[in-house]
Amino acid sequence: MNNALTAVTQRIVERSHSTRTAYLQRIQRLVERPPGPERMGCANVAHAFAALPSNDKLRVVAHKAPHIGIVSAYNDMLSAHQPYETYPALIRAQAQSRGATVQMAGGVPAMCDGVTQGLPGMELSLFSRDTIAMATAIALTHDVFDAALLLGVCDKIVPGLLIGALHFGHLPCVFVPAGPMGTGLSNTAKSKVRERAAQGLADRAELLQAESAAYHGPGTCTFYGTANSNQMLLEAMGLHVPGAAFVHPHDGLREALTREAVNTVLDITRHGQRFTPIGRLVDERVIVNAMVALLATGGSTNHLIHWVAVARAAGILIDWNDFADLSAATPLLARVYPNGEADVNQFQAAGGPAYVLRELMQCGGLHSDVLTVHADGLTAYGANPVMPEHTLRWQVATVTGDDRVLRPAASPFSPSGGLKLLQGNLGRAVIKTSAVPEDRHIIEAPARVFTTQEGLHQAFKAGELNRDVVVVVRFQGPHANGMPELHKLTPPLAVLQGQGHRVALVTDGRMSGASGKVPAAIHCSPEALAGGPLALVQDGDIIRLDAEAGTLQALVPADVWASRKPATLEPAQAELNGHDLGRELFAGMRRNVRSAEEGAVTWM
Repeated sequence: MNNALTAVTQRIVERSHSTRTAYLQRIQRLVERPPGPERMGCANVAHAFAALPSNDKLRVVAHKAPHIGIVSAYNDMLSAHQPYETYPALIRAQAQSRGATVQMAGGVPAMCDGVTQGLPGMELSLFSRDTIAMATAIALTHDVFDAALLLGVCDKIVPGLLIGALHFGHLPCVFVPAGPMGTGLSNTAKSKVRERAAQGLADRAELLQAESAAYHGPGTCTFYGTANSNQMLLEAMGLHVPGAAFVHPHDGLREALTREAVNTVLDITRHGQRFTPIGRLVDERVIVNAMVALLATGGSTNHLIHWVAVARAAGILIDWNDFADLSAATPLLARVYPNGEADVNQFQAAGGPAYVLRELMQCGGLHSDVLTVHADGLTAYGANPVMPEHTLRWQVATVTGDDRVLRPAASPFSPSGGLKLLQGNLGRAVIKTSAVPEDRHIIEAPARVFTTQEGLHQAFKAGELNRDVVVVVRFQGPHANGMPELHKLTPPLAVLQGQGHRVALVTDGRMSGASGKVPAAIHCSPEALAGGPLALVQDGDIIRLDAEAGTLQALVPADVWASRKPATLEPAQAELNGHDLGRELFAGMRRNVRSAEEGAVTWM
C-alpha cells in the first residue's frame, strides 16, 4: 500500500476510535437479539405479515425462512429509477426459488436534479438526502427483516439510502443498481448547444432538441456526475454484485445481476455462510477505498459532502484534509465527461470500474483485505460480468479497451487525483481540477459579487462580465437556502472563458459532478450566512484562486479586511428564501444543518 493510504487510514482510525467503538457495540446488541417474528408480540407479527400469501407466512413464521426487505427509490420522474418498477416482482420470485420471503418495506423520495436545476426545487435537493435516510429508517423500523436490498442510483438517493442502512448496521445489505441509458447526443455536443443558447445564438427549439437527444431513455444520465460516481463508489465499497454498476437497464445481463443480488444478500444473512452486517462491512478502510475510487476517476465534488455524512453514520470521522492527502497520492486513471470526451457507456466498454479497481489494487492504492458482499472480497470487483451461454460469469478486466478513456496506474492521465483543497482568508473550499485546463489552475482577477444565480445571468446578458473576472456567488450554503447546485452557471462562464477571459467561480454553493472546464472554488466554508469570510468580499477585490498551491485569497490589506462588516441578505431576498413550493417544510433542516465540511448533516 502507498504511504498516504496507510497514513490517512490510520489517522481516521485514531480520530474515530470512540465513535466507531460505540457504533459497533450498538450493532452487536442488535445482532444478539432473536429474529423479529420470535421476539415480537403476536399482534405485531400478525400485522407485519397480514398481507403475505399463506405459504409465505408459513415460511417466515413457522419455518423461520430468511426474510428480505426492499427499500426502493422507484419513480418514473427519474429516468435512472424508472426501471425499478418491475424489480420487486423479480426479486420476490428469485427469493422464493431460494426458500426465502420478501416484503416491499418502503419507498423513499427521489428527486431529479436535472429537472430542478436553477429552479426553487433545487433548494430541497441536498436536504432530500437526509429525508431519504429517514425514510429508509422508517421502512426498516418494522424490524422484521434479516436483510435488505436497496434500490437507488442517483445523486442524493444512494448516500441517503446508505446513511439510513448504516443506522440499521446489524442488517446485511446489498445495493441494486439499474444502469445507464444508452449513448445519445454526446455530452460535448450538448454543452456546445448550451453555450450557444447562453449567447442567444441558439433558440429554445434547438436547445430542447439537443437536450432531448442527450436525455432520451431509461437509465442514468451518461455523464460522470454524482449519480454515476455513486455507482463507482459502491463498487469500490463492495456493496454491489461485482460489475453491476454500468450495465444498461434493458441488457439481458441486468436481470441476471438483479437475481444475483438476491442470492448474494441471502448468502450473507444469519441463514447463509457469511454473516456480514453492513455496519461491520463499512469500516475505515472501506470508506477510504471509496474516497480513492472517487479521486482516481475524477468523480463528483458532491461526495466531499456526502461521504463525510456516510462515514459519520458508521461512526467514522473524515474531513477534507483526508481527501486532499489521498488525492495527492492517487493516480487519475479515467477521463469520462466532464473530465474527458467519453460517456459512462464508453467507460464501461473500456473496462469500467473493474479495470480501475484492479489497477488500484495492483499498485497498492486500495485496501484489498476488506469485507465485501461477495465471498471473494474486493478482488472479485476487478472483473466484469458476462453471460456466455446464458450463464452469469465474471471476466477479469486486464487490458483497457481505450487508453483515451482508461489508463493503467503505471501511466496515468495525472499522478494525482482530480480534487484539491483550497485554503486562505476566504475559508476552505474544494475544486475539481481534473476537468480544468492546466493553464486555468491559477486565476487572479477582480471580483464581481452576486447573491443569486439570476443576478449573474442578468449581468452576463448585459455584457457586464466581458473581462477577466472572479464571480462570487454567496448566500448559497446549507443554512441560507439548502446549498443548491449552481450548474446553470456553467454555460455563461464557459462562454466568457471561451472568449479568452480569465474566469473563475467562488461560491458557498455546489456545482455538482457535472461541473466542467471553468475553475470553481465551491463549498466555501464557513458559508456567508454563518459569518464566513465570503460575506466580506466586495466588487473589485482582487481574488486569487491557486489550485497548484492550494490557496484561495482575497488580496486585500489585512487591516482593511479586518475592518469590514459582513454583508447580509437583502430583506426582499431573505423573505423569498425558503418560501413556496414546499420549502417551508425544510426550515428546521436549514436552521440545524452542519457545515458542508461536516457533511451538511441534519441529524446530529
